[in-house]
This record gives sequence, structure tokens and C-alpha cells, in this order.
Amino acid sequence: MKITAQSVWADVLEIRHHAPLIHNITNYVAMNTTANALLALGASPVMAHAQEEVADMVGIANSLVINIGTLSEKWIQSMQKAMLQAKRCGVPVVLDPVGAGATPYRTEMARQLLSVAPVAIIRGNASEIMAIVQTDPVLKTGTISKGVDSISGSESAVGAARELNRAYSAVVCITGETDFIVSNNIIAKVQNGHAMMPRVTGLGCTASALCGAFLGVNTLAFDAAVHAMVVMGIAGELAAEQAKGPGSLQLHFIDALYTLTESDIVTRIRLMPEHFLV
Repeated sequence: MKITAQSVWADVLEIRHHAPLIHNITNYVAMNTTANALLALGASPVMAHAQEEVADMVGIANSLVINIGTLSEKWIQSMQKAMLQAKRCGVPVVLDPVGAGATPYRTEMARQLLSVAPVAIIRGNASEIMAIVQTDPVLKTGTISKGVDSISGSESAVGAARELNRAYSAVVCITGETDFIVSNNIIAKVQNGHAMMPRVTGLGCTASALCGAFLGVNTLAFDAAVHAMVVMGIAGELAAEQAKGPGSLQLHFIDALYTLTESDIVTRIRLMPEHFLV
């Protein structure tokens, strides 16, 4: 299906009508922002980490979002257990490899989780995506990632995204000034957003959560990822028009998700037509 403003809006209406349950095993830093963003959009978030209940929670969820921002051994075990249950139940999974490349431990954990069960969408910044596949010589110096922030432009990771897609059959979403969504030699570019957004912690994690929301109503992972990035970017633009700085941007971003209209999407969408990569 061709992605248009109308297809984005149709999924927004589906989310608002059905309130899909999005199970997030995510990090302490982003948990509040992530939950509020999902609620504002119309989804139903749950943040369940205990090994005793993650499998049961996955069983009633519409999608599972795994975020490695604040790693611990117990949380990794919960993530693995949740992903295995998602595989058994046919629940789609989003993986956010936060900070991959910053330390060998993070990079290895991201790779290990990818081997546990199929992942529908991998969402990360350029440095994180490149670090997982180690296709660039710079990666071997250990300087490619600066904490959880990217020091590479999103376009620089397209080659790595294609390798990751081929290896794991997952849609790869690289977020940055331009968002690139790659799947099966097809790429889409979303150019919505605002330069202030990286100044708010947790918005990258929120992008992954929104992928989970759209994946909860759309079985086409590529379309779900593109729709999520369009809505994320437009909400950021709407918020920036009222914000005085990063603090108020976060507040207005949540409101923008809640008040988003079809007209907002039609008039603001900046989506380059999908095209085949050679």
C-alpha cells in the first residue's frame, strides 16, 4: 500500500478507536514520557519488567517494545522471556538498541536480543545501527557512539541498515534530522521534525514506542514505522511552534499527539516517495 497522509491518519484513528496495549520493557529515564506519549496518541501503555509477569503481559499485548537504555541482568532476562513469548503468541516486537556502540556490553546485548526471537522493527540513531553490524572501520575504534547520542548523520547508516534488514528480516528505522526507514531494498525518507527535539531526553525512546503503537494496528511493519515517524515529526513541529525551550517542548509534544488532526498531517507531511535501492 502506498503511504500517504490519509494512510497515516487512518492508523491514527485505529489507535484512538482500539487503544492497542503496548507492552514496554524500557528504561527509567524515558518511562514517564513514553507512557504519556502513548496515552496521548490513544494507545494503552504498560511497563512490566518483572520476570514473574512479563510472559502473561505479552500474551494480552498488541505489540512489545524492548528498550535497553538502563540495562541490568534481571531486565535482560525479562526481555528475553518476553521476546520468546511474543514469538509464541505472534506479537510483533520493536527493539531500541539504546547506546549500542558506547560500550561492548550494550552492543553485545543488542545483538543477543536480536538472536532470541524475530523483531519487526529496529529503531535507533545512526551510531546505534552502525554499531550493531560494525560495517564501518570507525566503529572498531570505539568512538562511533557518544553515550546514547549519535555522532553520525542518519544517512550514513543506510548501508548498515540494509545489512541488518537482510540478516534479521526486520524493518530498520534510522532516526535523525531525516528519518530513513529501510526494508527489502525499499527506503522511505521522513523529513518532519524540529532541531530542538534532540534536546529532550527520551524522545528517541518515544519514537520506538510510537512504532509499537502503529505496529499494534498495522501488520505491515514498514508502513507502521513510516507512519510513526511522520506523526512523531509533525508532533515535534507543532510543539516547537509553542515552546520556549526543551522543557516546554516536551509538554507541548504530548499535547500535539493528543490534538493531532488529519489536516495537520495533510499540510505538514514531508515524506519522500518510497523507492528501490540498488
